[in-house]
Amino acid sequence: MSWQELERLVVDAETRPHLRHRLRRCRDDNGLLLQARLLGYRITRVDLQQAWLQHRQDEELKSLQG
Repeated sequence: MSWQELERLVVDAETRPHLRHRLRRCRDDNGLLLQARLLGYRITRVDLQQAWLQHRQDEELKSLQG
């Protein structure tokens, strides 16, 4: 699994405007995966799915806590 790679991509995108711009141009998950791989990140569709699920769970928890 390449969860660490996904975390690295997020950190890099937060600190590098050109990388962030390039990733924002992706229209879907396939485009994001392709760009990430072209940039040297080993990210899988499963990583994206798990990140989305984690994000949703975090948001639900925040809403329940008020």
